Amino acid sequence: MTLVVIGPVTHDFVVIGGEESHKVGGATYFQSFVFEEFHNDYVAIVNCSDDKLIEEFPSRDKVKVIRKDDTHFFINNYPSRDDLNTREQLSNFADIAILPSDLEEILPCEIDGFVLNPLNRFDFPAETVEYLKSFGVPIFLSLQGFLRVPDVQVNDNYTIKLSDFDELASILSGVDVIFLDESEKNIIGTGYDVDEMVITNGSHGSRIVSDSEIRIDAVPCVNLVDTTGCGDTYMAAYISQKLLLKSPETAGNFASMIASEKIENFGPYNFNK
Repeated sequence: MTLVVIGPVTHDFVVIGGEESHKVGGATYFQSFVFEEFHNDYVAIVNCSDDKLIEEFPSRDKVKVIRKDDTHFFINNYPSRDDLNTREQLSNFADIAILPSDLEEILPCEIDGFVLNPLNRFDFPAETVEYLKSFGVPIFLSLQGFLRVPDVQVNDNYTIKLSDFDELASILSGVDVIFLDESEKNIIGTGYDVDEMVITNGSHGSRIVSDSEIRIDAVPCVNLVDTTGCGDTYMAAYISQKLLLKSPETAGNFASMIASEKIENFGPYNFNK
């Protein structure tokens, strides 16, 4: 049985305290390193126009590409190296939707679950989410991308603002677990038909809300280096444990530990260290 992880791979321009670098990014990219170690039976499906980005994945043969006419581009600016929880972000807001017709011929025969990683509201139209629900397997969904809309144009990119929208309730209905942070939770409020919410809050830890609420402490870092992709790493680590039928508390504590290990190094989670 295979876990299918779907979402854009990105070209990221990262500025930390004035020091610039170009990196591969996107939630599916960061998560693939975690699944490579803790749930090796996975397939990553990405939408982009630049095949070179795929070369950076831990296992190229596990990546399937939906070729589009654009690639997501993000600028992640951390003004202070001493405060990596504060980020200024811009995006080109690529309109390269993943459609059911894109997926029909490339999905594996047996599927353990879906992990959906939209980076903006265009990525997963409601019809695509409904198509994936029809498989009757668990769906784990990162909420942030659905809330992202362009705000102020800066050259060819846009600053990002977050907002709720009318279709969100039907998109989330029937999803097993959604992942979001505290600011996103404040935007969507309550009343959504979701079995479980995993709500992160950076160095303040996380909480898991289902029939009850479980608080998870953040694991302190010895040397905070790079927080880009930390939430994606947490999400993948959590899912890897849920698929082993671990309790939410056990999965949350494990995810907190793996996320802490990730931010002590540049780039994605380093399972070879």
